Amino acid sequence: MKALTVCPGHLAEGFDRYCPSCTRRLFDGKRVSPCLDFNYDADNADMAENINQLSVSGVQEKLSAVIDNGRIVLTPVGEKGHYIIKPAPVYKHLRFRNQIPANEHLTMQIARQVYKIPTAENGLVFFKNGEAAYITRRFDYDTDGNKIKQEDFSSLAHKTNATHGRNFKYTGSYEDAATLLRSNVAAWQVQMSRFFALVVFNYLFANGDAHLKNFSLQQTSGGDYLLAPAYDLLNTSIHVADEDFALQGGLIPETEYSDIYTRTGHPCRADFETFGRRIGVLPKKMIAILDLFTQEQPEVYALTDRSFLDKKVKRMYRRSYEERLSRFDRKNNKL
Repeated sequence: MKALTVCPGHLAEGFDRYCPSCTRRLFDGKRVSPCLDFNYDADNADMAENINQLSVSGVQEKLSAVIDNGRIVLTPVGEKGHYIIKPAPVYKHLRFRNQIPANEHLTMQIARQVYKIPTAENGLVFFKNGEAAYITRRFDYDTDGNKIKQEDFSSLAHKTNATHGRNFKYTGSYEDAATLLRSNVAAWQVQMSRFFALVVFNYLFANGDAHLKNFSLQQTSGGDYLLAPAYDLLNTSIHVADEDFALQGGLIPETEYSDIYTRTGHPCRADFETFGRRIGVLPKKMIAILDLFTQEQPEVYALTDRSFLDKKVKRMYRRSYEERLSRFDRKNNKL
């Protein structure tokens, strides 16, 4: 692999390994090499699940890992892994499949650094042959190694393969998901703002695989539930032909669509304002969130330029952002 000039965690320039901030957050301050001592053979890997509704996350292998003497290694039998490594998926029909780890890494970093969305700690690692893989620190263990109670939204909705069919995690709407949050979280208004921002982010960055299992609630030490850190964020439109929204029920009922949404088939800011009102986001907070997403953010381009995507995919990523930003900011007097 090429010598590193950018931190494979926070994408800070001038580092040939993880930067100090990244080392602290991802590895508790331990000096860890981003280079693995083994390879991953995608051609011989077993598919984790059959493909029905094609999704990127549904065809990704996940490897459990731990830190051992400054190296990232696969979790030994009988031990608990505290990291998950996600190599490029096996499924050959995904476009630019070898770019998926860098895509997820970049998108997660943009969410955290630009939009201040709490995310799972993450970075990139590199197999012995130089191929990149995404690594994330599990957030369902506390500092003492105890498992934290966590439920994703499909579980909260009691939706399974048996009750709602193979595409159960894509059923319902984001408004339904917000109702689940409201009924399971005591201090729901703050968490609703977080949920709202995450739904807007997923639209702006073309994450068409934001299904019910990609949102979770986590129990605090006091017994309350909060929205878990964001995970599995990536621009799926680069790899598959996606709809605007993963959930079959979409954002809001069709009767509530703006003229723009009705005419073009794509929502604009007015539709997210309707969504925010319907799910109970406080008006001032909603406006502040939407103002942030409506403005073009130079740091999105800077992070994209410093990312580990190849040049062609970097251009696609930037164009996708510009297109969604343009859609988002459309007014009723233009298409």
